[in-house]
Amino acid sequence: MNFECAAIVLSARRYGEGGAIAHLFTEEYGRIAGLVRGGSSRRQSALWQPGNIVLARHAARLPDQLGHLSGEPVQETAVRVLDRPLQLALVHAATELADAALPDREAHPDFFLRTIRDLTSFCVLVDPPPVGEYIRWEAALLSALGYGLSLSSCAVTGETGDLRFVSPRTGRAVSLSGAGDWKDRLLPLPAFLARDDESLLSEATPEDWLHGLDLTGHFLSRDLFGVRHRPVPDARARLRSRIAGLIHPPE
Repeated sequence: MNFECAAIVLSARRYGEGGAIAHLFTEEYGRIAGLVRGGSSRRQSALWQPGNIVLARHAARLPDQLGHLSGEPVQETAVRVLDRPLQLALVHAATELADAALPDREAHPDFFLRTIRDLTSFCVLVDPPPVGEYIRWEAALLSALGYGLSLSSCAVTGETGDLRFVSPRTGRAVSLSGAGDWKDRLLPLPAFLARDDESLLSEATPEDWLHGLDLTGHFLSRDLFGVRHRPVPDARARLRSRIAGLIHPPE
């Protein structure tokens, strides 16, 4: 269990005198944990901020042993969004969700590469904010863990156009004509999530983002965390509140 690889920092908590337990997401080894000597010190704490991409070195004598971690910075995501509250909320929600949802040492290479790409976009995209990309990332997380949504055609009519809703029971898309009298019982499906069209991301409104968060949130809560009898991480609720505040700003 001695290896060196690129990794995304998911979390780091203080441990002992100046140390830290860090959780990382890697391409080949999945989610791993390790002890960082001096990880909570002033010199090292900035490196182990959630969202940072690091070159990590892991050393352990036995496969089931908590190893030791050290690392070097590759991309310091966290510090780049400290003055952008919405982007920072996206980073925190993504890393907390991944940390809570991903199984230990189970590789998901495609999703790892997707997460690298999206964390980068959270840092550089300001107008419009990359909330739609984050919601697509949540849908990709569900898919990677076996709970993917089926949004390519209507579950009732089979048509591929005018998809407006999703069944909260099956996770399948429903068109406007297929919804009929049941549309009030279905989850709204924003256009940027129904179709893989980059232009739709720039056209999305905060109301669309809220619909998207409620859609993926339903399946995260029921299928991913509900079966484990665990709540969805708090960072996601804070992100939703921030998006809702864009629609109805506090007085």
